[in-house]
Amino acid sequence: MLFLPENLPAAAQLRAEGYSVSEYPLSAEPASDVAGRRVLFLNLMPQKAVTELDIARTIAATGQDVTLLPMKIAGQTYKTTPQAHMDAFYRDFGSFAESHYDGLIVTGAPVEHLDFQDVRYWPEFCHIMDWAREHVRTTLYICWGAQAALFHLYGIPKYALPAKRFGIFPQQVLDAGCPLLRGLSPTFPMPHSRHTEVRPDDFREGGVRIVADGAESGIGIAVGNKAGEVFVIGHLEYEPLTLDKEYRRDLAKGLPILPPAHYYIDDDPAKGVEHTWKSAAIRFYGNWLDSMA
Repeated sequence: MLFLPENLPAAAQLRAEGYSVSEYPLSAEPASDVAGRRVLFLNLMPQKAVTELDIARTIAATGQDVTLLPMKIAGQTYKTTPQAHMDAFYRDFGSFAESHYDGLIVTGAPVEHLDFQDVRYWPEFCHIMDWAREHVRTTLYICWGAQAALFHLYGIPKYALPAKRFGIFPQQVLDAGCPLLRGLSPTFPMPHSRHTEVRPDDFREGGVRIVADGAESGIGIAVGNKAGEVFVIGHLEYEPLTLDKEYRRDLAKGLPILPPAHYYIDDDPAKGVEHTWKSAAIRFYGNWLDSMA
């Protein structure tokens, strides 16, 4: 059973899709006795409701008991998500700061073109990353969130790509004994959509271990040696049409964009999409939730 904030739109959508979802009142204290594993959710993506649904659906598909606790950085304003939505369903970080949690999910953000220090909420974000090491059993950083955490926590830089890394790329499991990758060896597909990358040479100082990568995509997943830190450079949580929507959006804007690789049936946008990464996403998120035990 997945437990979501009362009246969060994703709850009704997931129930309509057949998932087991319940709701908890927003008036409840975040540190109160809630069901299953307690997972914080720091959503930095522009379309908050879309990402809520992606993450919630993937967790619900694992069949595990999880309470998802949306969290925001205090004092931020939002251009693409109504402020009323954020105020209704997200609590400021300070509401959670005195307690301990099983997990934290940190999403990507559309700020790849900026140096990390130029992101307006960078100091607050760094504080949350440091806090998580003492208050969260395992933190899952996704895409830009993963690159930002690798930089702040381990000094690993990001690099601009000559073209957008865009498509579904096979990931080679480098450590079949890694519990996070149980059932995914030898390879699994994962969506990528990004303009920057991290490079293996910068991991050689120790502290972070690459556990999956791809010949086309580069590093896919890495794990840190402190507080269960997990860095996923791609987007296993994406629903089937996310890359299609990004592709058509960029085309409409006149941006230089190629169709996402290995995504459309027969590489033909007119033939639709095959959701090849669904089982891998459910398996990975289930493994991550298991790691909290």
